[in-house]
Amino acid sequence: MVIRLNRAALPTIAGAVTLPATAAKVCPPGVVHLGLGAFHRAHQALVFDALLRRGDTRWGVLGVAMRNPALADALAAQDGLYSVHVAGAQGIAWHIPGALWTTAVAAREPEKIVTALAASTTRWVTLTVTEKGYGEPLAELLVEGLLRRHAIGLCGLTIASCDNLTDNGRRLQALCESAARARSASAEFFAWLNASCAFPNSMVDRIVPAATSVHRQAALEALGVDDAAALGTEAFWEWVIEEHFADSADASTLRAVGVQVVGRVRPYETAKLRMLNGSHSALACIGAVAGLPFIANCIGTPCVRRFIHALMTEEVGPHLERTDWRQYRDALIARFDNAALRHSVHQIASDSSQKIPSRWVPCVEQRIAANAPVSRLAFAAATWMRYARGEDDHGQPYALSDPMAEQVQALARRHAGDADATVSALGEITSIWGAQLPHHRPWHEAVTNALQRINRDGILGALEKETDPT
Repeated sequence: MVIRLNRAALPTIAGAVTLPATAAKVCPPGVVHLGLGAFHRAHQALVFDALLRRGDTRWGVLGVAMRNPALADALAAQDGLYSVHVAGAQGIAWHIPGALWTTAVAAREPEKIVTALAASTTRWVTLTVTEKGYGEPLAELLVEGLLRRHAIGLCGLTIASCDNLTDNGRRLQALCESAARARSASAEFFAWLNASCAFPNSMVDRIVPAATSVHRQAALEALGVDDAAALGTEAFWEWVIEEHFADSADASTLRAVGVQVVGRVRPYETAKLRMLNGSHSALACIGAVAGLPFIANCIGTPCVRRFIHALMTEEVGPHLERTDWRQYRDALIARFDNAALRHSVHQIASDSSQKIPSRWVPCVEQRIAANAPVSRLAFAAATWMRYARGEDDHGQPYALSDPMAEQVQALARRHAGDADATVSALGEITSIWGAQLPHHRPWHEAVTNALQRINRDGILGALEKETDPT
């Protein structure tokens, strides 16, 4: 009989695996995490698990799914436990972190989350709700908890956005302040918010593919238990966070487990957005159009590898403040090449209309301001426009997962045989490309030329010519 993963099953776990430090939670959670997905469970939750292993019981987590109850309920049935398959150059390692002490679903039980935000034992709030999650529902939930916390005279919280947004902490703070004004919050509340709460900017980096049945089967074979929430990830991870906390002592606490606490996050944040995330978006669109399922398949194709290397080397890296960007580039190429991750191109290509503004547009604008070539960035833009048709070069359809999917797909299909018309239609959406690029004729021409080559030669054929070393 197959045993389901839970705390009672821990003594039966087979194989080499790092098990939770404690048999059960020993006090109420100190962290409320909003956005209970694969990334958090393979990143921040492992950091909090490392802190718990040091005997610091303040870092247990209430993991909040924002809408979908399936994962939260599956984890609750497993006592918050799940397995993480970590694939690196030294081989495979398995972990069962014990930081997730309880779960909730914001759409189903908002009062539970508000109560937790206002609990005296809560010290931190972390968020991975994706770029599109920063709206009124999120702000209202946070502000309700903060208003209640202030009303009963408690100290403030560290509220750390871990999403791919420039100045994510400041944006989150502004969102909360706007929601508080809409609630006609008192001047005393705003004084407390500014004096007692901290919204540090942060940058997180770890490649975490969406969980699939492959991970579940791997856990069953390696550990001998059925884990409905099994994950896979890479060995590399970074968490760079601004030294701005409600409790200043947290800086040294986090440093002790490998978190980089710094004065300015921006150099790391910008490098990650433009090199890792920007390259990922380009790879994903290329892979979708070429019919390549995973990122490792893409980077393993020589012309794609040459293109991504040139994109980072010639048009992205030179404009970064991160001084070790060349080493970072090489590390990224190696990480993309990790076949064990099985990172789906369609997962990464999702929500492209929300991602392009921060990943590609600032690079293009900097290059134009410097009167420098933008051919690689233009090719990436053209690739997204070709991707938007929802059909690969072999005639196989695929779904676009994007808030603007219906609009962009209709435009891409309407003008499929006309590169200039396609660029005019898709390249003039200011919510994606900003106010300036739609009117910049050389940029329009560069993207049009790239799309013409893609239409004529197919994506890989066009890349072969684009990157031909001879």
